[in-house]
Amino acid sequence: MSDNATLEINGKTYEFPLITGTENEVAIDFKTLRTATGGVTTIDPGFKNTGSCQSAITFLDGEKGTLRYRGYDIEDLAEKANFLEVAYLLIFGELPTSEQLENFHADIKEQSFVDDDVKKILDSFPKSAHPMGVLSCLTSALTAFNPSTVNVESEEEMYNATVKIMGKFPVLVAWTMRKKTGLPLNYGDTSLGYVENIMKMMYEKPNEEYTQNNILLNALDKLLILHADHEQNCSTSTVRMVGSSHAGLYASLSAGISALWGPLHGGANQAVLEMLEDIKADGGDTAKYMAKAKDKSDNFRLMGFGHRVYRNFDPRAKIIKVAADEVLADLGVEDPVLDIAKGLSAEALSDPYFIDRKLYPNVDFYSGIIYRAMGIPVDMFTVMFALGRLPGWIAQWKEMRQRKEPIGRPRQVYIGENQREFKKILKR
Repeated sequence: MSDNATLEINGKTYEFPLITGTENEVAIDFKTLRTATGGVTTIDPGFKNTGSCQSAITFLDGEKGTLRYRGYDIEDLAEKANFLEVAYLLIFGELPTSEQLENFHADIKEQSFVDDDVKKILDSFPKSAHPMGVLSCLTSALTAFNPSTVNVESEEEMYNATVKIMGKFPVLVAWTMRKKTGLPLNYGDTSLGYVENIMKMMYEKPNEEYTQNNILLNALDKLLILHADHEQNCSTSTVRMVGSSHAGLYASLSAGISALWGPLHGGANQAVLEMLEDIKADGGDTAKYMAKAKDKSDNFRLMGFGHRVYRNFDPRAKIIKVAADEVLADLGVEDPVLDIAKGLSAEALSDPYFIDRKLYPNVDFYSGIIYRAMGIPVDMFTVMFALGRLPGWIAQWKEMRQRKEPIGRPRQVYIGENQREFKKILKR
């Protein structure tokens, strides 16, 4: 194959270099296109065919159902590593040694205190405020309490910035949930593991001793690993775009949280439960709704099935389905909504219509089931997604800054009015 691509415009030909990634992905390097052609640009709504960067963090092959972090298969990481190990891998490039992991966790715990004035900001929100809006605001507010900029060329400063946000973010997540559920705000327990501590902060009640459930702990740990990064999706691209202006880490993360909020992205697991509630309210007939999903003239959309990137089974869904089954069996939850979810899943996995179109239950479907069974409020589901995605966002922000990527500035094709003469108001 040639090392260049040839483009012909109005009888003139131009050559542009090809870039080949380590997994043999090929991209045309168009960064000189406008200069070479005198102003021609490409247009690609949603950037579905446009690479915004070169990255060494996550590899995703939607056709083959492959997902790897720093070269490690997601299946191996979910089975053999814990979330903190995966976070270290994403941010620093290698799996930690025992000593590195111990120091990383100790340093995170040292930075897990959130200034008490942040509670005043949280108090100003009504209980009806959506937790994602609250989390975004609290994350941005951390800038006021940590105003110094991060020198991305300094390993020490980047490490300190990382452990600081890895320590404080779970507190903000727990406080957001406790505000929602009416529980008093608390701090963690430094004797616990990272995910254990998160669960205690979320669930501990002031009038009873907290007891850890290892099956729930394992399920949450796996969910956080599966959500930790996913290549250049909407929220990750947002973090990199905002960071490209040299905005700080907290501001960039806050923007990523807002991007994740949408129902077409991180809010999909909330949308799954809202759909299940609607089906329940209509009598709970899963066969009826599977028929509606197959009817092209019907406006009903089956949430949590299929994926815009994966053209085969979502590899994360295979892993988390096992955890979902374990959670439901352990808790013995009697919930008609979860019964509807299990019914839809079983029908989709056996119906030729869905099998032929590869419309399998995805990670959002199963994560919603787990969070529901764990008693997490529906509008907190996306907050839990953000908790898992935090190390990926940090890694992407760090990579973008250290590679000295230029400020993001997409082009457009203008389709508005041509130049017009201004008329005074009495003549309009």
